[in-house]
Amino acid sequence: MELKKRGKFEDISTSLKILFAFVLSKLTLNRSTKKIVLIGGNLGEKYEDNASVFHRYLMKDYKGELDIHWMYDSSTTYARKLNIPNAVKLGTLKNYLLFFLADHTIHGHSLSFDIAPSIDKYIFLNHKTTMTHISHGIEGFKKILIQDEDIPLLSRCNYFNCVSEYEKDIKLKEWGIPEEKLLVTGMARFDNYEPDSPASCVENILIMFTWREWLFDISEDDFLKSDYFKRTIEVLSDNHLQDLFNKQQIKVKVVLHPFMKKFEQYFTEIQNKTAQISFYSFDEISIEEEIGQTDMFLTDYSSIAWDFLYMNKPIIFFTFDQTEYLKMRGSYIDLDKDIFGYKANTTEEVKKYMDLILLDGHTSNPFFKEASRYLDYFDKKNCERLATQLFK
Repeated sequence: MELKKRGKFEDISTSLKILFAFVLSKLTLNRSTKKIVLIGGNLGEKYEDNASVFHRYLMKDYKGELDIHWMYDSSTTYARKLNIPNAVKLGTLKNYLLFFLADHTIHGHSLSFDIAPSIDKYIFLNHKTTMTHISHGIEGFKKILIQDEDIPLLSRCNYFNCVSEYEKDIKLKEWGIPEEKLLVTGMARFDNYEPDSPASCVENILIMFTWREWLFDISEDDFLKSDYFKRTIEVLSDNHLQDLFNKQQIKVKVVLHPFMKKFEQYFTEIQNKTAQISFYSFDEISIEEEIGQTDMFLTDYSSIAWDFLYMNKPIIFFTFDQTEYLKMRGSYIDLDKDIFGYKANTTEEVKKYMDLILLDGHTSNPFFKEASRYLDYFDKKNCERLATQLFK
């Protein structure tokens, strides 16, 4: 998954399409009594995360009341394979017409990537639609980066879903979102998982490291010299950890960040050394499914850690570049005092905590008792609460 760039002529074509759709929407009568709802996430490239979970909920419980459409990227095949009803290709005339006719839009990443491409320049034309940001994760580990094109979209958005009062406070005080726009209903995808459900023994480990935007345009040589690459390779190729995984027959899945795709060959070489470690690109695997099937999580600052806290499963935070990370990006959560997992600054510390979990049988998260500080709901009714707020 990569942010899409458009050429000059494509921009002109898109602009004409949007303006034509706007005019056409003024001439179109909606004879149905159902409200039109557009939902999208992951730039239309994958059907998972909060947007898809909420979409499935609406199709099950609100199909008779709402005219529901899923937005997808035309280069993908999942909409056809999954037989998603009312799936609409992003960037088509139908897509833009529905955008101007819609009563509601619900997006996980960005309205301009999930619902209607390049609509940020023309958002002022739409005064009708109630727009909701359902988010694709919980805020805490990364301070938001607001681009110029994000400002009109954030301003126009009617509602921002929050997992808890804790997250609401971040969006209120740090993002500057008015309180009346913040809905505390829980995170939709938590409805898929059992809260407080640690495994009796750890058999499957998920490893995911987040990206660093200061490495975006770095050369191949500079990337290989970066501390990010060196520390990641160091922990994944460590002999003690590989022996431990082999002896305990632990299946380890490493999911590479989408922006790491051009460098993935340097990571997958490790796969040849042990059958226990497998590498996957973001497009090859369902993160949603892996979270539910995995017994513990090794990460640096990934927001998926919240899912493992919710399930009371152990987390190791490998914070090898914390000083640089805080300087370059920043975190809302105190990475020294409030982190809800084992904190490892070095590979040696990662090994220590991995031994504790795998050899000593510490299969739950000792920080789970603090979960209610960050998460308000453990009842698997998050979609229900959000739908009630929006449609009742």
